[in-house]
Amino acid sequence: MVEVRSAGSAPADAVNPAVVEAMKEVGIDISAETPKVLSVEVVRSSDVVITMGCGDACPVFPGKRYLDWQLDDPAGQGVEAVRPIRDAVEWRVRGLLGELGIPVSA
Repeated sequence: MVEVRSAGSAPADAVNPAVVEAMKEVGIDISAETPKVLSVEVVRSSDVVITMGCGDACPVFPGKRYLDWQLDDPAGQGVEAVRPIRDAVEWRVRGLLGELGIPVSA
C-alpha cells in the first residue's frame, strides 16, 4: 500500500488555481485541498521523503530515503507552465513506484 502526503516547509495560503486546473485536466480534483505544513511526525512516519527545494527547512531522520526533485516552482505560473511540472512529477512517481516494486496502472 502507498500513502501519499503533500506538505511544504512554507506552504501558501491556498492551492495554486493553475495547479488545480492542470490536475483537473487529468481527472484529479484537488480543489478542496489546502496547503499543509510539513511536520516532523509526517517525515518520521514516511519511508521515502521527496523534497522539491526544501533545503535545511525539512526534517531529516536516519534510515529514511530522501529524494530532492529539482522542478520549476508553479507559484505565479499559468496552467501552460504547470502542465510540464505536473507531467514531470507523474513520470518520477511512476519511476519510483517501479523501483519499489509497486505495480503501476496505466
